Amino acid sequence: MVYSFNGFTPVIDKTAFIHPTATITGNVTIGKKVYVGPSASLRGDWGEIIIEDGCNVQDGCILHAFPAAKVYLKKMAHIGHGSVIHGAKIGENTLIGMNSVVMDYAEIGDECIIGALTFIPAEMKIPPRKVVVGAPAKIIKNVPAKMLEWKTKGTKLYQQLTIDNFRTMKLVPALTKAKSKKKKQPKSFITWKETKNK
Repeated sequence: MVYSFNGFTPVIDKTAFIHPTATITGNVTIGKKVYVGPSASLRGDWGEIIIEDGCNVQDGCILHAFPAAKVYLKKMAHIGHGSVIHGAKIGENTLIGMNSVVMDYAEIGDECIIGALTFIPAEMKIPPRKVVVGAPAKIIKNVPAKMLEWKTKGTKLYQQLTIDNFRTMKLVPALTKAKSKKKKQPKSFITWKETKNK
């Protein structure tokens, strides 16, 4: 669902996948190979929202800003399920964990990992390549090379999901009973805990 508002019409690259239940309103620009998941709300009614190439904004996320302020996701930013980004800047190849909140005028550097359920207060500045957790947020360490590699692989998986959705997703009636032989889904990605224990 894409809506113009007060003279602003969203600009969405043709390679971006926007789920039919997501809502994109007003002054929003979405780059190449971006994934926007079910029930996400990108509301550029008062402030601008810019999403650069290769980002993903997952199910139930909310992006919004105060009047004349901006949400800015740099390339390959990864916004986990249910997160809220309000008038903040998210660095390149940075992960925002599920159900996190990033408040107004906060700036998160490139290649950061923000843990699930983290609260980033307004105007907090986080340098590049930091691991941040807690409510309120606390920097706990630098992002190790192996963790950054894991994050980057996860974001590339969402870029592939964009392609796969265009290729295979379609509205269908549900089956009334399961098929006798169900296709297996591949284990194409593992958790950070599984990765670091390998």
